[in-house]
Amino acid sequence: MRKVVITGMGIWSCLGKNLDEVAESLYKGKSGIGIEEKRIEYGYRSPLTGIVARPELKPLLDRRSRVCLPEQGEFAFMATREALANAGIDMEYLEKNEVGVLYGNDSSAEAVIQSHTTAMEKHDTTLIGSGGIFRSMNSTVTMNLSTIFKLRGINMTISAACASGSHAIGLGLMFIRQGLQDIVICGGAQEVNYLSMGSFDGISTFSMRTDDPTKASRPFDKSRDGLVPSGGAATVILEDYDHAVRRGAPIIAEVAGYGFSSNGANISQPSDLGCQIAMERALKDAGCAISDIDYVNAHATSTPQGDAFEAMALDQLFGSVRPPISSTKSMTGHECWMAGASEIVYSTLMMQRSFVAPNINFEQPDDYSKNLNIANKTIEKNIDTYLSNSFGFGGTNSALVVRKVRN
Repeated sequence: MRKVVITGMGIWSCLGKNLDEVAESLYKGKSGIGIEEKRIEYGYRSPLTGIVARPELKPLLDRRSRVCLPEQGEFAFMATREALANAGIDMEYLEKNEVGVLYGNDSSAEAVIQSHTTAMEKHDTTLIGSGGIFRSMNSTVTMNLSTIFKLRGINMTISAACASGSHAIGLGLMFIRQGLQDIVICGGAQEVNYLSMGSFDGISTFSMRTDDPTKASRPFDKSRDGLVPSGGAATVILEDYDHAVRRGAPIIAEVAGYGFSSNGANISQPSDLGCQIAMERALKDAGCAISDIDYVNAHATSTPQGDAFEAMALDQLFGSVRPPISSTKSMTGHECWMAGASEIVYSTLMMQRSFVAPNINFEQPDDYSKNLNIANKTIEKNIDTYLSNSFGFGGTNSALVVRKVRN
């Protein structure tokens, strides 16, 4: 079976606009969460969100390309641009070789609402413009990336709620293992505009701890009262190991295992069994024992129910070995469709720099998290192998095992 490696990474998030900025934020336990005034004006219960800068694309892309990009597409372009450079891949290489793209995205709300508003105000659909079509489709990220970067391989959007980015990487792994592609651009993107999250706010999903935004996201903590929405984009370049060696690519890590499951039950309620099945499959796929896992990047979003079920699954699976566990969502908030990909970037940065990022705001465990080894401070630690969890609405579960490359 072909070995699949990461040869490039890129990130655009509330923790920073490149790999170095993000690595520093992770190490320092720096939160990227704040308050957006537009949410207050719009009628949100909670105006908390990850604060993500909009990139300046005019020097980088022509007008037509910019018109077709939604907010999350802009983030994905910047993350992919960094990842390709990180992997030593330029436009000449892309034009001469077949490269695929599998990217997680499960909404494009702002573009849909803007198109509707234009039609309602002007009573003329011709004023929506063709850019509105390409911004509003769920496949907007992959259609734009494939056009901008001249990609000619697999081209598909993965929509699987908050596991979208993780499943995109898992499917990229499978395509390369099967010999169907040599290189696949994988990742996840999430819009952060206020129009995209109103329905979640309306069902009391978000934390109300507005007095101190950086303390609002509290995965596994007994006093957690809801998640904080966030977004951006993260890209990893997956490549067949032998292919990467032949072209002299930097080899960052190996994606060794992918596990998945569906809860097959309540549309919004998580399942400890579903979580555990996905993790066990990822470990089996990687040929790993539980004792091989040096770190777990938990899905934990800071919701009372979700964190409890994942804590139960982690305790059932890892209770005898107790690896350090943290949820980087304590710093980023919940990056939704992006999270499964960004947390691979975050965890791989930790692996490269030998530390475990803290689960900030973890002050008092509850009955479930008390059995886990939650890292509430930065730990200097060599990480050879880690597990990253992603679980989404509708019971879609994904887990990935990544390790240092073994020759």
